Amino acid sequence: MIKSELIQKIAASREHLYQRDAERIVNIVLGEIVDALARGDRVELRGFGAFTVKYRAPRKARNPRTGQTVFVEEKYVPFFKSGKELRERLNRNYKPSVAAKSATKSASKSVSKNSTAKAKKPAQAAKPRAAKAATAGARSGARATRAGKRKSASK
Repeated sequence: MIKSELIQKIAASREHLYQRDAERIVNIVLGEIVDALARGDRVELRGFGAFTVKYRAPRKARNPRTGQTVFVEEKYVPFFKSGKELRERLNRNYKPSVAAKSATKSASKSVSKNSTAKAKKPAQAAKPRAAKAATAGARSGARATRAGKRKSASK
């Protein structure tokens, strides 16, 4: 469900409420949650869950594309912990949609395929991405020069 669907459901379930009023209510509630988190407060909705802010210390990380070490600055991230009532209700009568079931099945199949493929080729070393990109660039450059020679030869 997205925000606009939530607004439509609220407006439809309460005939006395116009859609624009339901939108204002949702925006005010979400705005207050964001403002409280920005102040460093904890927002607890009994039975639903609690929103808090967690601190992430500065650290060194690796750019997966280039392999280069980068510095990640300190930051604060929102964190949600579901409430007991929400967890119990989900586990009591959770029926995933057909799309969710098929996505889960396909994800588990791809994981098992990948794990067996990796098991078959343990001796093959993976090329770093930077080396792959350099090789691909060299090949495309060679194609470009051949294409340029053909163009100049045809003139």
